Amino acid sequence: MSESQDRQLSRGALIALVVGSMVGAGIFTLPAAFARSTGALGALIAWAIAGSGMLMLAFVFQNLSRRKPELDAGIYAYAKAGFGNYLGFSSAFGYWIACCLADVACLILIKATLGQFWPVFGDGSTPLAILSASVIVWGVHMLVLRGVKEAAALNTIATVAKLVPIAIFVVVVIAGFKADVFALNFWGGEPGESEAIGNWSSIAAQVRQTMLVTVFVFVGIEGASVYSRYAKDRNDVGIATVLGFIGVLCLLVLVTVFSYGILLRSDLAALATPSMAGVMEAIVGPWGRVFVSIGLLISIAGNYLSWSLLAAEVLNSAAKNDSMPKLLARENQNGVPFIALWLTNWVIQLFLLVTWFAEQAFTVALKMTSAMTLLPYLLVAAYGFKLAYRGDSYAAGEPGRRRDGLVAALASLYAAAMLIAGGAKFLLLAALLYAPGTWLYFYARREQGLAVFSAAEKPLFGLLCLASLVGLYALLSGAMTI
Repeated sequence: MSESQDRQLSRGALIALVVGSMVGAGIFTLPAAFARSTGALGALIAWAIAGSGMLMLAFVFQNLSRRKPELDAGIYAYAKAGFGNYLGFSSAFGYWIACCLADVACLILIKATLGQFWPVFGDGSTPLAILSASVIVWGVHMLVLRGVKEAAALNTIATVAKLVPIAIFVVVVIAGFKADVFALNFWGGEPGESEAIGNWSSIAAQVRQTMLVTVFVFVGIEGASVYSRYAKDRNDVGIATVLGFIGVLCLLVLVTVFSYGILLRSDLAALATPSMAGVMEAIVGPWGRVFVSIGLLISIAGNYLSWSLLAAEVLNSAAKNDSMPKLLARENQNGVPFIALWLTNWVIQLFLLVTWFAEQAFTVALKMTSAMTLLPYLLVAAYGFKLAYRGDSYAAGEPGRRRDGLVAALASLYAAAMLIAGGAKFLLLAALLYAPGTWLYFYARREQGLAVFSAAEKPLFGLLCLASLVGLYALLSGAMTI
């Protein structure tokens, strides 16, 4: 689908969409999020695994953007082309819900940051926090209605603005690094202790506990792919994905690892959200908390905008490709999918109300975002492997085919391993969202006069319904909490 010249995005804007989507709520919470689960060694191993796995996925996105340029809806289109209508719908729906949950995490973190200065906002889930977050939801809604390119330009500005305080934090934390403190935090174990020295089984357990956190901070890697139909040059999509990923990975590792050289792990783990502000305060004094908090608010504003754009775009693209009700494909005079945007923001509003009842609202939103995103990632990687295995879009004897197949296989294994590492709780909670969401698919198929499921898809839907019933029973019985 071609787009008018005035709505096309440059390579720089595409990179900003990737970086703007990835750098947000997660990076400001990393010091405490990692310290609660692992020491410096476990953090390094976790980033090595996550970085390698997500780099393979970035290469898959790059390869698919070159070999399948006609699939210009990105993450959703690959799943549908590779595995049929229902899994294509599930990829679109799961990714859309993940975008909504990521926006909720952004809103909670904004209010939790303000709560450090005005206690009435608490941890971001108090009544006033939810009310003020709702104002933000609908304020951004009105902004996005003005046009995708205008919102993307604002996102580019916010991306540059957010990187400045993060870069300053990295410089300060390196300057304040204490080797003796880092050594005490190296092996992990119980916070502040070092009994785990040499205990590699303990290290493995620590790494496992951090994996959904690493997935969350990488969510957004597909930003350029989702907006590929707006790209001036299709080759820019893959380049933007890889360059954006590598830059963000370096920032994430620096923020996490050097924080272990500032405070003992027990003190890092006890820091309030956003923990980066607490680390900065420990180095330079109270003004450091204020400085990072201001940077966070700028960062999260841009991050929230990125997710709002991505969420509406995925629904719109799926509707245009007959996997969502046609109503969601409608656009206003500015080319904005306004029905999809309305639905997105009502879902965000509903999730915000649910946070009132959550024990750790930000952590739940973070891990649920990861759980909902992993299925779409797995399907993209598996599609890349399928293309290489069958030779589709490859010339006879093309040397890159085997390499692409290996990269896609590694990306698939990584996504599957992350789903398992997240644990049964988040898989069941994800099923509770996927199962009722299938109503949109029912509606779309009936709208087209088509059978809802193929013979192979019926057992898949049955298994999903069973998992959702188990999750619902676990919630109602108290065996599982939000």
